Amino acid sequence: MALARIKKGDTVQVISGREKGKTGKILAIITKKERALVEHLNMIKRHTRPQSQTKTGGIIEKEAALPLSVMMPFCSKCKKGVRVSAKILKDHSKTRICAKCGENLDSKK
Repeated sequence: MALARIKKGDTVQVISGREKGKTGKILAIITKKERALVEHLNMIKRHTRPQSQTKTGGIIEKEAALPLSVMMPFCSKCKKGVRVSAKILKDHSKTRICAKCGENLDSKK
């Protein structure tokens, strides 16, 4: 199994586009399209009709998916988006680490 660069729940930094430089938490990953929803980034407005007695219609603001290629995992020690390296632990499991400072990216969950 390949080591995923970005996973659900990670904090990422956007490196290009309209949201460049902003950070946020991954809410969901859409693997088929290689995109992800990031909390409070790439906000869009959707005009919706009332669906039933409980759901009201109107203009709803929600997150749109961003390509995975414009995101980098955010290292709390380096305070910026970093490249990911793999390290095999003593119990023979793989973990993701910051390629620059060696900080473990999987331990914060």
